[in-house]
Amino acid sequence: MTFRTLTLAIFLLVFMSCSKDSSLPNIVFIFADDMGYGDPGCYNPDSKILTPNIDRLAENGMRFTNAHAPAAWCTPSRYGLLTGKYPMRIDIRQAGKNCLIEAEQLNLASLLKSKGYYTACIGKWHLGFDSVNYNEGIVGGPVDRGFDYFFGIPVSLDIQPYYYIENDRCVEAPPLPIEASNTDGVSIVQGAFWRKGLVAPGFKHEDVLPDLTRKAVQVINEHHQENKNQPFFLYFPLPGPHTPWLPIDDFKGKSQAGMYGDFVMQVDYTVGEILNTLDKLKLTENTIVFFSSDNGPVWFDEDIDKYDHQSVYFLKGIKSDMWEGGHRMPFIVQWPGNTPEQSTSKELICFTDMLATFADITDTEIDLSAYDSHSILPVITGNNGSGPIRKEVIIDNKAIITDEWKLIIGHGGDNFNRAYSLSKERFMNLPRNEGELYKIAIDSTESNNLYTSEPEVVKELKERFEEIKRQR
Repeated sequence: MTFRTLTLAIFLLVFMSCSKDSSLPNIVFIFADDMGYGDPGCYNPDSKILTPNIDRLAENGMRFTNAHAPAAWCTPSRYGLLTGKYPMRIDIRQAGKNCLIEAEQLNLASLLKSKGYYTACIGKWHLGFDSVNYNEGIVGGPVDRGFDYFFGIPVSLDIQPYYYIENDRCVEAPPLPIEASNTDGVSIVQGAFWRKGLVAPGFKHEDVLPDLTRKAVQVINEHHQENKNQPFFLYFPLPGPHTPWLPIDDFKGKSQAGMYGDFVMQVDYTVGEILNTLDKLKLTENTIVFFSSDNGPVWFDEDIDKYDHQSVYFLKGIKSDMWEGGHRMPFIVQWPGNTPEQSTSKELICFTDMLATFADITDTEIDLSAYDSHSILPVITGNNGSGPIRKEVIIDNKAIITDEWKLIIGHGGDNFNRAYSLSKERFMNLPRNEGELYKIAIDSTESNNLYTSEPEVVKELKERFEEIKRQR
């Protein structure tokens, strides 16, 4: 082979590689924290919170009405999203000792990185680390699990210590004491709530969401300037509207749902900043934007009475409950030219489905028998003519949902109400169910418990539940 021929061959290989990369869509996954199904206006026409940017996503894309987190609280929900596996497959309690995602475990970031994507995580991690040393570095975080870049906080913004991490380094160590914060007139786990502990110099809770928003916009801009032919994946797990509810001045008093509603409006603004950045850089047409929340809100009966705002809309339950309000989430997909605009899907899906979906989008072959994941690509492109994507969803090792039925093992909820609501005493002596069965297809409010009247259905669902647990 002559030098000229070799040079031409190398050029063609590079050109083909760049062409392939540039043909793949960018992917942005915006993950709110503790936002209810009924907070966005596109889900709840009676919402007391303005969410024009989330509504814009729904207007330009597809809104799912039967999308579920694989758990009703933070850490397991995030594990399921990133790994494509139900969190019941692991011991979630190990998050305090090591990273829940194993070093060689396939996840959304490592899958996309293998396809040539630039991968960035900006926001709340909350999946543990293998080790943390403020001076020498952090092992087992996002950059050791497939992400090229990470900037964010280790856990929720109400859990100490309070500091930023960039890649595998602590930006500033948290040696300073900080007192606990609470707000009068609300539950101890609402308002401007955080726990006492240690904080980094200059770290201010109210600055975190704005800081992360600016950083996410910066990452998109810089990547576009430096390598616009390389597709990117931005995983953007927000710290809000989880406590502390700390809306900046621009949003204080702007909703009709108190501090929480104001903070949701700020979260919506953050969504808008991402969408506007994509528009400005002319990236919108080739970017898939996903929006959802990790689990239900902390919104008690007294909050509904005070503000007349139904954070979970017509659903029952809140964060940590096995009732629908704890895990049925707003879930929106925008992909111009591919996702039908102003469309709605009733398809039963779970966050764990993102792994198979991303593999499908990038034409990556993986052994799905090892995962609890089903591609929803045919649904979001309006080409699903082969029947349901999945037969059931498992929630937090405590519930199984099909298109027709929902079985809860044990009592379905009142967990946060019993522990934290201002009227918690009235929940203490309520009877606790051995189990709950709802014909969810016609009883999405979970009003009629058929557990004792439909023993054969209970038996069948329990057997299926155990069968799934034994798999993988």
